[in-house]
Amino acid sequence: MAAVLNFFVNYAPLIYMLLAVGLVFGIRRMVRARAETRQAIYGLEREIAHRHTSLAISVLSLAGFLVVAEFVLVVFLAPNLPALFQLATPTMNPLGIPTGTLSPELMETLGAATPGLTPTAQTTGCIPGQITITSPKPGDEIRGQVTLEGTADIPNFGYYKYEFSPLGVEDWATVEANHDVVQDGELGRWDTSAITPGYYQLRLVVTDNEGNALPACVVPVQIKAP
Repeated sequence: MAAVLNFFVNYAPLIYMLLAVGLVFGIRRMVRARAETRQAIYGLEREIAHRHTSLAISVLSLAGFLVVAEFVLVVFLAPNLPALFQLATPTMNPLGIPTGTLSPELMETLGAATPGLTPTAQTTGCIPGQITITSPKPGDEIRGQVTLEGTADIPNFGYYKYEFSPLGVEDWATVEANHDVVQDGELGRWDTSAITPGYYQLRLVVTDNEGNALPACVVPVQIKAP
């Protein structure tokens, strides 16, 4: 189901184009049907003209409904897809902005971070004043409920989300996201109690209102047992 909805979001421009063609077709059929109605003399001709009018109205109504549905999906529903389906996915071209937290079962299936790897005590990809994670800090040991703090404030801001992955593994799981700009404040919370202890990387991804994601701010952390 998620793949189907993601398809409609990823190919939104093409879908809008096809629906526009449908609207143009419906309008042309409506104009012709109105002309037939005005020119109809006999009862049978009028009946056929009315049928053509009804068909044109049906085409216009269907195309209009699909345009509205596509718009609602892209603008309002798509940002919630990752949360709805609780998928561990790489950063998409959202499509998706999650609003919930991954289930403990899914977190646990990610497994422990790669043994033998230790995080470097530095962040990568952060932009001061725009995309930063100030807490936890690089190399921090965290456990249980963790409050994330930082900044998500870019020109033409759309939304932000934060994700995690075992260190050395590019298999990101979305934790949560928000449509609100944050400046040196709380980004959200992360329940690490169900995650296997080890070294992980936490990243903040900020996307503009056109769906373009900026480079992520990545912070290495160590999750300890509760």
